[in-house]
Amino acid sequence: MANTPQSKKRARQTARRTAVNKARRSRIRTFLRNVEEAIASGNQETAVAALRAAQPELMRGVSKGILHKNTAARKMSRLSSRVKALSA
Repeated sequence: MANTPQSKKRARQTARRTAVNKARRSRIRTFLRNVEEAIASGNQETAVAALRAAQPELMRGVSKGILHKNTAARKMSRLSSRVKALSA
């Protein structure tokens, strides 16, 4: 357990940051799930709309340090290729 005043403060700050990051990660996952559901429904228009909504959310996660840049790029690439395959 934290003993010094500095370590107690760091523990409080860590708990606060963890809660914020957890909420952001949950929000990103919700947007990704919406894209997955739209792809599963087979409707390309809704899938494209869901993908457009998820893209800035993923990039925001990168800028906030929740996701690595390449992870977000990989997810976007895989989702967009699946959305594109719906038309064929």
